[in-house]
Amino acid sequence: MEGVLDHSLRDVLTRIQGVDVCVTEFIRVTDQLLPESVFRRLAPELGAGSQTPSGTPVLVQLLGNDPVAMGENAVRAVEMGAPGIDLNFGCPAKTVNKSRGGAILLKDPEEVHDIVAGVRRALPDQVPLSAKMRLGFQDKSLALENAQAMEAAGAMRLTVHARTKVEGYKPPAHWEWIDRIREAVKVPVVANGDIWTVDDYHRCREVSGCDDVMIGRGLIANPFLAQAVREGSEGLAAVETWPRICELLLAYHLMVLDRLETKHVAGRAKQWLRMMQRHYPQAETLFMTIRTERDPHRVTEYLQQAVEISAIDINR
Repeated sequence: MEGVLDHSLRDVLTRIQGVDVCVTEFIRVTDQLLPESVFRRLAPELGAGSQTPSGTPVLVQLLGNDPVAMGENAVRAVEMGAPGIDLNFGCPAKTVNKSRGGAILLKDPEEVHDIVAGVRRALPDQVPLSAKMRLGFQDKSLALENAQAMEAAGAMRLTVHARTKVEGYKPPAHWEWIDRIREAVKVPVVANGDIWTVDDYHRCREVSGCDDVMIGRGLIANPFLAQAVREGSEGLAAVETWPRICELLLAYHLMVLDRLETKHVAGRAKQWLRMMQRHYPQAETLFMTIRTERDPHRVTEYLQQAVEISAIDINR
């Protein structure tokens, strides 16, 4: 999730137990070997055992269409400490697809095969290589062929977002298609798409037949979702977890304040609050409070107040 799930948010979200592994934002590869500084900027966990501060492993994801350059950059990431490489064939962004990256490559299973094969050849055999795909670009007619091409080229695991590029993020996610892909390949398949609740998680596993599930937007909307899944419960009510959310939001904002230009800082907290409105009604109130505020230090004050007020409310 480019521009959203960066290393700061990975740090904050994995402070809550339940996440087994994270994947970085995609690192865009053209036809050149990227400098180490690019990897350190997008995946600073590489300098800390390739895991978040709480100990969750972090895989490096690459996006591009040049098999040789993709392979060279995969090797660089592994040499810097990445425990595995993931390839992005799912990004639906127009700017990415226009430069032949992400989901547009699903129009040509042979090209998909060549890219995966190029990376597999470059990497040591023991390094895990996985790939993420959608069901297709305009339709689902090549879904099975693309998955089989990735497997044949050496992908050891596939994560499938259960929609095409054209379908974007519009519900529903077609989990039944993940089951078809799972039956068509021998490597493990991970289900992804429209998992917002514990009930969604169980229904997705039942329909897709997958043991493992990847959660993106659902975890941002409810940071306690993975923990609830792990514990086999419906999770705590929003009113019970809101004080902890306020603490995490403040911590996230301060991390962003420390590394981004001032003009870009306030937007990150607002972005996260907007996504949490799906689960937390309190998030809408706080969002409206800071909606027009551009001064990041004033945002800090508002978030500190939210921490204090939520702690008082929960102790009443």
